[in-house]
Amino acid sequence: MSFAGPLLALAAFGIFATHDVIIKFLGGLYSPFQIIFFSVLMSFPLVTLMLMRDATHGNLRPVHPWWTALRTACSVVTGVCVFYAFSVLPLAQTYAILFAAPLLITLLAIPILGEKVGLRRGLAVLVGLAGVVIVLRPGGQDLLLGHLAALTAAVTSALASIIMRKIGRDERTVVMLLYPMAANFVVMAALLPLVYVPMPISHLGLLGIISLLGFCGGLLLIAAYKRAEAAVVAPMQYSQILWATLYGTLLFGETLDGPRMLGAGVIIASGVYIVLREATKGASSTTPVLRTRSRSYGSSFRISPLLPDAKRGGKASADPPKEAG
Repeated sequence: MSFAGPLLALAAFGIFATHDVIIKFLGGLYSPFQIIFFSVLMSFPLVTLMLMRDATHGNLRPVHPWWTALRTACSVVTGVCVFYAFSVLPLAQTYAILFAAPLLITLLAIPILGEKVGLRRGLAVLVGLAGVVIVLRPGGQDLLLGHLAALTAAVTSALASIIMRKIGRDERTVVMLLYPMAANFVVMAALLPLVYVPMPISHLGLLGIISLLGFCGGLLLIAAYKRAEAAVVAPMQYSQILWATLYGTLLFGETLDGPRMLGAGVIIASGVYIVLREATKGASSTTPVLRTRSRSYGSSFRISPLLPDAKRGGKASADPPKEAG
């Protein structure tokens, strides 16, 4: 087996973790609205260069306007919630909650895609969600707005991923990339006068680095999926919690206590089980996790529409629902 795919994925998620460290640093000084506005603004040139390679003929009107609108709204909510959660919560704790997204994708695939989830996969989802409860420890700590933001981001990013799979066969790459970016730009620009704080050139430079890291990490992840199966690459996302623990300890004086480590382990084990289970059973067009290959949050660069078979992993109606245990 070639190790190029997983190694590229590990590098990509290490870059994403560094991206999130910068978000956390700036989040202690500026509103998420301001950070997202400038990071999206600086991402436009990078994404435009990539979209210049899109030779598909057509216009920018979505084929599925209502699904596109819902996915775009989810994108905006996810970006704000993730940026805020990173600003106020420990890095590793935020990741642990966000890792619930693949579990939620499995659940949302039932009503939206007609997926039939078998007993074993259903139990894995329940166990993973129990891990989220362990991380949050209701009654054992004060639940903050940051916890609610991270949970909201997990839900909205999962919903956006499912919609991406439902309409991905029909919509152009440029539509699926630019609509969320444009919405983020417009919404954050409208809110910016309420929260704007002047930024030194060094902090503007960090915002540029955020955009560049997101772009480079996305390209590495695309390369990883070209070289290895999703069942090999997808679990590499959980390496981010190791980076988060390292960065949190060295840079922010954070610690991940025993119960939260246990909860994070439960969530990760459930997610890996679901990925491997789907790979063993064989992926249908409605397989929820294996087709969800990009990082599911952030405000600038999302690679889902650019993956090699994104156009082939579309609507639930294309194939009959398939039982997967």
